[in-house]
Amino acid sequence: MRGRNFVFASLVAMLAASAAAQADPVQIRLWHMEQPPQRVARVQQLIDEFNKANPDIVVKQEPQNWGEVYAKAPAAIAAGNAPDILFAIPDFTTVIKGLGALTSVKDFVAKLNEQHHFIPATLRPYEYDGGVWAVPLYNMAISLWYRHSVFDKAGLKPPQTWSEWRKDAEALSKAGLYGAGLPANKQLYTDQTVYATMVNNGAAQLFGDDGALRFDNPKTVEAYAFYKDMFKYSAPDATNWTWGEAEACFDAAKCGTVLQFTVISTYNAQGGDPADLGVAAVPHNDGETASNTIAYSNAAMILAKDPAKRKAAEAFISFLLEPANYGRFLNMEPGLFLPATEDGAKAPSFWNDPLAVKYKSQIETMIANSQNGMLFGFTSGKVFPAIGAISAQNILAGTLQRIVVGGDAPAAAVAAGQKEMQEAAK
Repeated sequence: MRGRNFVFASLVAMLAASAAAQADPVQIRLWHMEQPPQRVARVQQLIDEFNKANPDIVVKQEPQNWGEVYAKAPAAIAAGNAPDILFAIPDFTTVIKGLGALTSVKDFVAKLNEQHHFIPATLRPYEYDGGVWAVPLYNMAISLWYRHSVFDKAGLKPPQTWSEWRKDAEALSKAGLYGAGLPANKQLYTDQTVYATMVNNGAAQLFGDDGALRFDNPKTVEAYAFYKDMFKYSAPDATNWTWGEAEACFDAAKCGTVLQFTVISTYNAQGGDPADLGVAAVPHNDGETASNTIAYSNAAMILAKDPAKRKAAEAFISFLLEPANYGRFLNMEPGLFLPATEDGAKAPSFWNDPLAVKYKSQIETMIANSQNGMLFGFTSGKVFPAIGAISAQNILAGTLQRIVVGGDAPAAAVAAGQKEMQEAAK
């Protein structure tokens, strides 16, 4: 009898422990690289709302930075300490997928697409190898920024072609003003501005359809030669620039034009007049018929393997994409992050933000420019995993440094860049 009571008591204890375990909320760790304090604060606001509405789930954000995450995320995965959700850009996704850390979210994305209708260009870089590897969250596109008053005073019009941009930059480069604020740091920002030049000369594809690198070609060389020519109108310290320095140069009215995702927040903080802020498509070579740019969506990868955690991660991502929440999420940095969904592009929560109201015409132009956007390594309809290593080593930017710092001829620098890419791809 005593033994039977012991077994029964043990069973009750086990059931109680199981019930208690089931009652514990599912913990979700979110890594993202949006470190500026106002972005962290907005993400936390949304997390708090989600956690309150979903007491069985607790989401916690752990902000990271792009300078470390390419090494830190694989190390965390190897140590069994990976985040449950990790924000990513397309090339970074190939790195994480290559580690075997991702399970396709094709069915989840299909469900979201029925509800919100992803803009196809934002989804395309994550669709390959029979799956979908991340959920698009926000789009970004580089545009040409300028001041109407500066151009009007100089008798200039916003440039549409390379020859016009060169002429404008030369005319503006006087009395402490740099006509073209372009970076030449071996860093992602320079990768982006270089590629924005390449795509406007028909040099968008780094790979052929067979996967062979085709970086070393006359169109690429011509794009680098043009960039070198324009760089003489940039600031002397531009070899060390990242996005912030270029934006600061423009906000201080020391750069007549810059290639940038946005300048709206900092321009507004300086008391800038919305009517004076100009934005246009990136100029194209005179032989091309239309302007293109670099554009790509940031997305959420789900690394969680546990079914309960995956379900909780999906719930949080779904919450962010709901139109009532989505605009507030995008406006963690108003005028920078563009909608990845059709209903998000119409959401009052996006357009009712004070800065969105104030700079509505500029944001509309940015969205229009993003429709002609592309990303290196994701242009041929196929995705080649080598692009992750190529991007991580900033080879596009390093090729430019050979020219503007090392003094190499563009053709020699591009040939060396292709060899670097081939080594990285091994």
